[in-house]
Amino acid sequence: MRKKILLFLANRGAPAPSLWAIYLLATIPALAAPDTQWILEQSTLSYHVSHPLHNTDGVSHMAKGKGVCHAGQCDFLIAVPVKSFDSGDSNRDLHMLQVTRGGQFPLISVRTRLPETASASATIHADLEIQFAGQTFTYKDVALQLATQGTQVRITGTIPATLSDFKIDPPSLLAVPVKNEMPVRVDMTWRPQ
Repeated sequence: MRKKILLFLANRGAPAPSLWAIYLLATIPALAAPDTQWILEQSTLSYHVSHPLHNTDGVSHMAKGKGVCHAGQCDFLIAVPVKSFDSGDSNRDLHMLQVTRGGQFPLISVRTRLPETASASATIHADLEIQFAGQTFTYKDVALQLATQGTQVRITGTIPATLSDFKIDPPSLLAVPVKNEMPVRVDMTWRPQ
């Protein structure tokens, strides 16, 4: 098409464009390379709460996520419904929804930004901004392990969350509250879209 336009202009007596202009027109599409996108293919997120009488783990496989890489930086967003965590005890899960205000704030979201080259590392350190129970808290320098298999990238690690980070009053059993620590174990598999 460009060739036809140049021939048309030349036949009408218009000055021929410089080689520099032709080169510039030809390279602009190459400079605007498409963004790389990632999709969360599968996930297991589990929280751990400890009480002197027993320990509880709640597990969810319902997280959804997307990542977009542009100009050397990748922005990731992961979201999981609060009600999707299952501890094996429906009464405990219902109480967890009440304590975390899951009806009012039904999603937990995590945002992070990583350099596009991070996928070549075995360990990355990420700042994770988490919105949960109506509060936002940023965990700095969280170590996550990466393992690449073909085009998939598996990310595992533990987020050192606490109840007080999200202004959640620790639930009690027999007038004894659970510990403040609520580590969240992450196991996610991502693939390019």
